Amino acid sequence: MTIRVLLVDDQPLVRAGLRVLIADVPDMAVVGEAGTGAEAVRLAREMLPDVVLMDLRMPGTDGIQATRTITDSGGPVRVLVLTTFDDDEHVHAALRAGASGFLVKDMALEDILGAIRVVAAGDALIAPGVTRRLIAEFSRRPAAPMPRPLAGVTDREREVLTLVGRGLSNAEIAAELVISVATAKAHVARLFSKLGARDRVHLVIAAYEAGLVAPPR
Repeated sequence: MTIRVLLVDDQPLVRAGLRVLIADVPDMAVVGEAGTGAEAVRLAREMLPDVVLMDLRMPGTDGIQATRTITDSGGPVRVLVLTTFDDDEHVHAALRAGASGFLVKDMALEDILGAIRVVAAGDALIAPGVTRRLIAEFSRRPAAPMPRPLAGVTDREREVLTLVGRGLSNAEIAAELVISVATAKAHVARLFSKLGARDRVHLVIAAYEAGLVAPPR
């Protein structure tokens, strides 16, 4: 199955570089390009790509607004933010807007391609450095939004939560535990339900709070 990608960046050279990168990958195809947030929203509605690779700072409708509009529609399109600006304000705003992933442009090209695959498969992915900062910030708060982080969690789900806390994708969890990807995905889905977690970052936080992963240094 080919992953259909919509490129959104106000810099034509950036879009051209990403287009060339994706053109060399057999399981992906660029179905459109947008230089503004408004154009991204229009093309996402018309083309229904699997993944929108979204920049944040653009003239007019920025990437945050565009992400919110695209994800609020309830459709199958998923947004993966790829930006130069990884400060906490932009990270939090993108996640609140419904982004399924947050990457920075200095990541290795193979990591960007891997992230597109992860998000297209229905998973979520945050750049490791960004995730550590989110956990560190959360740990400084006086009260946690998850008062019962492991209520009703089975031993196997605890194992899965530990691996989620270490930043592993569903495919990597499956390989680690010698189970199918579908089974790993089902365990993660049950963790979302049992822990009342909104996204994968909250699962990472739950793993940290429960002592399943080491605190950030």
